[in-house]
Formats: sequence, structure tokens, C-alpha cells
Amino acid sequence: METVSARAPAASDPAPLEPTRESRRLLVAEPCLGLGEMTALAEVIDGGWITMGERVRAFERAFAEMHGTEDAVAVSSCTAGLHLIMHALGLGPGDEVLVPSLTFVATANCVRYVGATPVFVDIASTELPLMSVADAAAKCTPRTRAVILVHFAGYLIDPEPWRAFAAERGLVLVEDAAHAAGLPGVGTLGAAAAFSFYGNKNMTTAEGGMVVARDPALREAVRQARGHGLTTGTFQRLNSRTPTYDVTMLGFNYRMDELRAAMGLVQLSHLSEWNETRRALTRRYRSLLRAECPEVSLPFEDARPSVHHIMPVLLPANADRQAVIDALAERGVQTTIHYPPVHRLSFYRAQDSAPDLPTTEAFADRELTLPLHPRMNQHDVRRVVTALREALAP
Repeated sequence: METVSARAPAASDPAPLEPTRESRRLLVAEPCLGLGEMTALAEVIDGGWITMGERVRAFERAFAEMHGTEDAVAVSSCTAGLHLIMHALGLGPGDEVLVPSLTFVATANCVRYVGATPVFVDIASTELPLMSVADAAAKCTPRTRAVILVHFAGYLIDPEPWRAFAAERGLVLVEDAAHAAGLPGVGTLGAAAAFSFYGNKNMTTAEGGMVVARDPALREAVRQARGHGLTTGTFQRLNSRTPTYDVTMLGFNYRMDELRAAMGLVQLSHLSEWNETRRALTRRYRSLLRAECPEVSLPFEDARPSVHHIMPVLLPANADRQAVIDALAERGVQTTIHYPPVHRLSFYRAQDSAPDLPTTEAFADRELTLPLHPRMNQHDVRRVVTALREALAP
């Protein structure tokens, strides 16, 4: 898992404490937190109401507006959001859900939470590490009920082939949009989508997530289930002076609090700007890597819509990845891997027979994630590329 920092923007740091650009450690991900977030948190504390209330509702509406959806439901994490979607769709034992193995383990776990079975699907290619429609078709059975699409690295998965695939087979499309906050078109491909606000994401509430759903009934089922299945929440009961409630469904404790929602409103106001910064840094990376590290492969074509959540590259097939990681670390550059394939993790190896995912494995064996976040500048990108070139030198 990436190291994340809670340090406020450099401009607000006391000058003696700020390391020079050349000496500071470059992290894979680093949140942008500052006076706006501190003020928002202080206002919540001063107001005295810290559980789910007006700020959560305001955050939901603002997020929905940015993503072109009717409404949204704030939850405690993207994982919680995916679980709630699976639950609200009525998936359960005997059902199968197609998922990529090139993802964080939560994508598959949420299927198991409801008793259904995740079926792992290969990626299209090492150049396009998004789930393959052709392999999904080969792995469909009469038990297949849904597909979870992952916008890996913040790149938009192609909508139309998947819509046609699902319509032909009567399947439900769900988006794991953990990497894709602010990406135009995300959240509208299928029945529902879940977003992440974890500390390494393009915007953060430390922990937290959001669900959008096209069908109001599905969305409201998610909303009610996040709070134990209660018909009213604490804030609603306070304002209506009615202390009673009912429970009409199985529910969970997946609520978002006012503190995180207050942070989220501030972060959301900067999201478009930060995503543009990520786009510019990615362009610089790709230009320098093509010129100086031609043996390093760059997944995704330049024109594919993206919010550039991470900067994945593929090392040469003969490279010693751990040696490269160590060499970069010695130069103050953190790297990580996205992802160890889920089907290779010990829990899933023990649960399932080994699926045939040769392209996923080929990608995962060579992938390395370089630092990418809005606190970086063009000089930092140059520093990373220079360090990588030196690490790969014979």
C-alpha cells in the first residue's frame, strides 16, 4: 500500500522545515491538505454535530452535480459502497460476478460479502490493462448476473462494448470507480458506481466513499442500508422531534460523518484543478520516458480519457524489478506495484482453481508505479525519470 502524508501544502509550511526539491522524498501519492480543510473541520467541531447530517447531504449533492447524476450516497469507503450495491442488487449464493484480477482485492471481496462468486477476467492487453470483453464472454455462464468494471489508473473503460455485452446477456454493469473521481462519463455506464476517497486518491476524506445509481429505488436502498436499515437517521429524528424508527431491511454501519464530509466539500472544489495538474505531469512523464527510457513501455494511448490517478509503467522483461525499486528508493523516489493480481493472493488461491489470466500476469510481473500527485512539479518528474534511467542502465 502506498505511503501517504497528511502534510499541508508546501506554501503554508514554515520555510526552515521545507526540504529542498532535490532532497525531499517523492512519494507515490501525497494528499493536498491545508487551511481550507482545517477550517472546515474546526467549523464542524465548533458546531457540535459530528455524525451524519447537513454536511454529508451537501457533499452528496455537490458530488452528484459534478458527475452529472441525479443524487449520490456518501459511505464510509468505496468497499462499503460496492458491498451495498451488491446487496441492493440482490446478488447472493449461486450467482457469479465477472471481475478483473488486476484490481485492489476489495473489488472481489465485495462479491464474496454477499455470498456470490467472483469470476476473474483477463485484461485486454499489456498496452490496454482494462478488462477484456472477449475473455468476459468466454467466462460467462448461466449463473453470471453482473460485471464490475474497474477504471484502472483513472482511465475510462470503453462504455459501448460493455453496454452491448451486458444487454445481450441480461447482465448488470457496476463501476468500481475508486480511481476515477471527476472523470467525465464515470458513474453513468451501468446501474451504479462506487468512488473512493482514501488518502491516496485524487481527492480524499482520509477514509470514505460515494455511491451513485441511476435507479432511484436502488439508490435509496443503498442509502437506507448504509445506516443499519433504519427508516430515519439521528439527524432526521432530531429535526422532526420523532424519536421512533423502524428497520425494514438488513443494514450495515457504513455511514459517513460530518468531519469527512466537510473535508470532502473542500477537496471537491479543487478536484478539477488537481486532475488537470495530474494530466500535465503525465504528459511530461510520457514525453521524457519515450525520449530517455525507450525500453520502458507506457500503458494506455495518450488520448484515452483519464484523471491520471497513478502513473503505471512496464519495465523491460529482463529487468530486476526489486533492484530498480531499491535503486529509486536510494534516490528518494518511492514506487509501488498496481496490483498483485487478486487471483494470486493466498486467500483466493485457497478458494479457487487457478484461472487462466496470462495477460494480467504478464502485466503485473513488469508493472511499476511512479510518483504522481498535484504536489509534484515538472522538475520532480524529471528527477524520477533520471533516476529510473540510471537504475535501468547496464
